[in-house]
Amino acid sequence: MQLLRRFYSGLILILSGILFSSMAFSQSLIKDSAVWIPDQYNGTYKNPVINADYSDPDVVRVGRDYYLTSSSFEDIPGLPILHSYDLVNWQIIGHALLQQPPFDHFNTPRHGEGVWAPAIRYYHDAFYLYYPDPDYGIYLTKAINPSGPWSKPILVYAGKGIIDPCPLLDEDGQMYLVHAFAGSRAGIKSIIAINKLNKEGTKVIDDGLIVYDGHELDPTIEGPKLYKHHGYYYIFAPAGGVTTGWQLVLRSKNIYGPYERKVVMAQGKSVVNGPHQGAWVNTITGEDWFIHFQDKGPYGRVVHLEPMIWKNDWPIIGADNDGSGIGEPVTTYHKPNVQKNYPVINPQETDEFNASTLGLQWQWMANAQPTWYYMNQGKGSVRLYASTSPEWTKNLWQTPNVLLQKFPDDEFIATTKLTFTPNPKNETEKTGLVIMGLSYADIAVRSKKDGLFLVYGNCKNADKGNIENEHVITKLDSSTIYLRVKVNVGAKCTFYYSIDGINFTDTGEEFQAEPGRWIGAKVGLFSTKSEQSNDSGYEDIDWFRIHKIF
Repeated sequence: MQLLRRFYSGLILILSGILFSSMAFSQSLIKDSAVWIPDQYNGTYKNPVINADYSDPDVVRVGRDYYLTSSSFEDIPGLPILHSYDLVNWQIIGHALLQQPPFDHFNTPRHGEGVWAPAIRYYHDAFYLYYPDPDYGIYLTKAINPSGPWSKPILVYAGKGIIDPCPLLDEDGQMYLVHAFAGSRAGIKSIIAINKLNKEGTKVIDDGLIVYDGHELDPTIEGPKLYKHHGYYYIFAPAGGVTTGWQLVLRSKNIYGPYERKVVMAQGKSVVNGPHQGAWVNTITGEDWFIHFQDKGPYGRVVHLEPMIWKNDWPIIGADNDGSGIGEPVTTYHKPNVQKNYPVINPQETDEFNASTLGLQWQWMANAQPTWYYMNQGKGSVRLYASTSPEWTKNLWQTPNVLLQKFPDDEFIATTKLTFTPNPKNETEKTGLVIMGLSYADIAVRSKKDGLFLVYGNCKNADKGNIENEHVITKLDSSTIYLRVKVNVGAKCTFYYSIDGINFTDTGEEFQAEPGRWIGAKVGLFSTKSEQSNDSGYEDIDWFRIHKIF
């Protein structure tokens, strides 16, 4: 009997050790990504490789390292820089744009304006990042270290409606810039043009030439990327519109054409709508791959990775299931051969606010001001001050100091712990958790003369200037509260609150998240007041955590 007891005690210890190891392994996974993990741990991956809104991605390889950037529109910091060793596991390492010019213009939210489709290249031992502002022209910023600092943006090509640039450094040292046109600003679209750049790549030096007209076969052709391969100039470009388009490739022996045309990827029988716009990149082992986006409505434009092969000097992207030479997106596939296995990691989500800066996943809706927040490292928290909204502001959509991050998956839970210390002389302060888009909803604490109140707000068609509808849920006895939002499949959101961090009560309201202007919905924090006073209340955010829904 004693022997039997020892056997069972040992078995329990072994099982406990296995459970502990399993839990530790699981915790190590959710340290970097609590939700979507594309790496399948068996040499394969599943798409999307980034299940978050990184619109119009472009990628460059330097040695064994891959660097990705994407459109960031009005959000600051802008032009995110992500790093990967294998094209599957990505992490944010910095931003190329810490303040967006013209600075006065972007000190207030300019939804849908700002940084459109950028291109990143590595020339002369430096990173060159060209990005378009559809209202001002094409800018260039450079860096030796991709995580920063990046140089002050310079205007390479001034003009309205000039978008989606991509450079090419030819063998003879001549630099070119391919670009498209935004119909909303230029009065014309569906055409691709090429200009010459000076040898430094800092200025367009000619009037340019239209090299392709897509009006007949490829309406809304845009987002061109320019390459040279086997003596051909190639323009990879999306056409047909964001949600329903296809990936087109043009080729010519002369950079100014005439260009031959071929569709190289389309939705076909796959479930991936409008698979297009992105970057061709290779591995050190000689494999070719293509990064592109898929528009998922309120989730934004998520990033897919497709295998790519060459046949008769034409690329085929994705799986050519019918032998037509037109690929379809893959759901799963073997990982790129980069000769090594690298750690599983995803773009940052959770933030404990223990560092001296905000996590790289956070963005403001306008150029940030130093009076908006304070990193209280002594307490491991971030303090958001109740900043006065501009007089013309009618809702949070128009408020610059809203701190947001992208949806990290189709379903997830975001929870935050905050303590609100209002200014007793200002009864218009409000702080809380928000799901932001063309319409938005929030759960928040409002300061009134008779105390603190938990409120639920909803603003339909906020972009039209509508006023937020707000109702009181309950009066609060404590200034510390836990706020939560659960995002279910279809971007249906439910808000919760808790006093103890254990027992959560839902508000009884379901909110359908909506995209913003050219971006997906976002989740985040705010602290505002509508009246000016000589001091400000504040909320101390202990942490903001993303959890998987089980």
